[in-house]
Amino acid sequence: MARVVVDVMLKPEILDPQGQAVQRALPRLGFEGIADVRQGKRFELEVEGPVDDAALARIQEMAETFLANTVIEDFTVRVDS
Repeated sequence: MARVVVDVMLKPEILDPQGQAVQRALPRLGFEGIADVRQGKRFELEVEGPVDDAALARIQEMAETFLANTVIEDFTVRVDS
């Protein structure tokens, strides 16, 4: 079986309160030098059969309609080797 990864992140212009909370906490925990934190989601899909252009197109459609809110999020689809 092949694995396809869909990474979903907030668009750069959208505020990320969770990422900001992590960024503020890092220095208190002894982790200095981090300028920005953005939090996202990662989906790992185990695909039955070959991951051809048709399968990738179907996963792209799934990401666009179900996994990501494309109004506020961007996503990438890649085959994990």
